[in-house]
Amino acid sequence: MQFSVRPDTRCLLIQQSMPHKDHYSALGLSSSATLADIKKAYRQQAALHHPDRNASPQAPMRFRAVQEAYDVLSDPQQRKAYDDNRQRNLLDSPLETARGIWGDYFGQLV
Repeated sequence: MQFSVRPDTRCLLIQQSMPHKDHYSALGLSSSATLADIKKAYRQQAALHHPDRNASPQAPMRFRAVQEAYDVLSDPQQRKAYDDNRQRNLLDSPLETARGIWGDYFGQLV
């Protein structure tokens, strides 16, 4: 956890270093996916990573990521907010975004 004080407002800001979550890649979809595509991918990924069916130690974490992705992408308002924020982050920090995308991509291949 990192603490910083903004001199103009004298308020304490707490910033946690959290990895960027790409909900589309969690479901194996592109950003142009329809609601039907999202539901289908969620069912497939949830069945694949459900802790009762998958003995991998990473299964519970992956299952939670799939659930969170579905919760955000299946709700039209949350999806719009997520897409807007995702676009803004891509434009604000393209190098960091590219690193995250490549890391996620190659992490899935390994």
